[in-house]
Amino acid sequence: MSSHHSIELADRLNAGCDCVSLDRAALEAELERVSPGFHAEVMAGRPHLFAASAAFVSAEHVRRMARLVTAVERVVVVAAYREHVLSYAPEIARHPTAARGVFLGYDFHLGAGVANSGPQLIEINTNAGGGLLNALLARAQKACCDDVEALLPGDLGGDTPEHLFLEMFRAEWRAFAEATGSHAQLTSIAIVDEAPLTQYLHPEFVLFQRLFEHAGIRAVICDPRELIFRDGALWHGATRIDLVYNRLTDFALEAPQNSALRRAYLADAAVVTPHPQAHALYADKRNLVALSDDAVLAAWGVDGETRATLAAKIPRTELVVPGQADDLWARRKQLFFKPAAGYGSKAAYRGDKITKRVFDEVLAGNYIAQALVPPSSRTLRVDAEPVELKLDLRNYVYAGHVQLIAARLWQGQTTNFRTPGGGFAPVLTVPSLKVAA
Repeated sequence: MSSHHSIELADRLNAGCDCVSLDRAALEAELERVSPGFHAEVMAGRPHLFAASAAFVSAEHVRRMARLVTAVERVVVVAAYREHVLSYAPEIARHPTAARGVFLGYDFHLGAGVANSGPQLIEINTNAGGGLLNALLARAQKACCDDVEALLPGDLGGDTPEHLFLEMFRAEWRAFAEATGSHAQLTSIAIVDEAPLTQYLHPEFVLFQRLFEHAGIRAVICDPRELIFRDGALWHGATRIDLVYNRLTDFALEAPQNSALRRAYLADAAVVTPHPQAHALYADKRNLVALSDDAVLAAWGVDGETRATLAAKIPRTELVVPGQADDLWARRKQLFFKPAAGYGSKAAYRGDKITKRVFDEVLAGNYIAQALVPPSSRTLRVDAEPVELKLDLRNYVYAGHVQLIAARLWQGQTTNFRTPGGGFAPVLTVPSLKVAA
């Protein structure tokens, strides 16, 4: 099977394979291993967290997404790029840190059909949620038809996503310890978010706590207000915290309730990951303006191959400035508007759906406009009826390497977990095979 045919087959499977591959009994068993009743706790209020079936992606598109990740990494180390993006970042983003930042999320849309330009990078996020949930979900799939059976992953041995994720946190600690001259072992982690019990992805915090504790690392889930910075260290009660798995959306740690965490980060008293500099280098939406501007990249000395990869896979992005209001309004149906520091599709608008009142708010805010790339689709049966859901792909990335790819299925203007039949979905890769001569 050629690359061309694997793309065609993935499209056909997404459109025509409507069998239910989610083994709900296996999923329940996986969740119950955490603690009795955990499955009911997860599903209560989250009926659309997990999709009923998998999504199909060609191996060629998987390779193209990985090449884009590599290209971005090549640009991020360029001094002129770093100076540019840090010039509009909060001051705290200039604080040097040896940690790279865990769980970068590279989110892509796939156009429909072979003739399209392939995966298009919609955005990059720090503290991308769902990695551990998707690792668990991938194990709870069954062969509901021959096509799915042929693509289900085999035994991964020790190199599971959970193993990769655990080693990622250990790598963050080793880099920090080496930079600070410490020989201490990683013994304690705080998983930090505002009011964590109220967070939609709180079950994932519990899964991480279990993962860390099974590895012999003490782990606590807490609100940042529970942390104290004293005697040059970060504390949760009587426990000194070595590393903070930061799930906050206050990316610059500016809020008063995050002051202890901010002080500890600036004092290099604990690893904070992901951190303000990671957000500034990767996730500020304004960065996409430069990453999609070939002339700027060339002036910074970025090589031609890298620029070509970025040009092919990042939709043209521009700053929203009031002086261009008339032009932006005229082109609005071809644009998608996003706040520069946005996350989770909050306050993001498709131009063809935007009202004049909201457009005026966008002009007054700190927004970018991106060339609209509609998502591809996945057809499933919901209550015995075929339903077409939108599909995007999240690549979980650390140190330039893709650890896991997951899909999100939804209906509506932006990604959500409110669609019957939708939610996180495992990705099954359709291989590309050489055609015999």
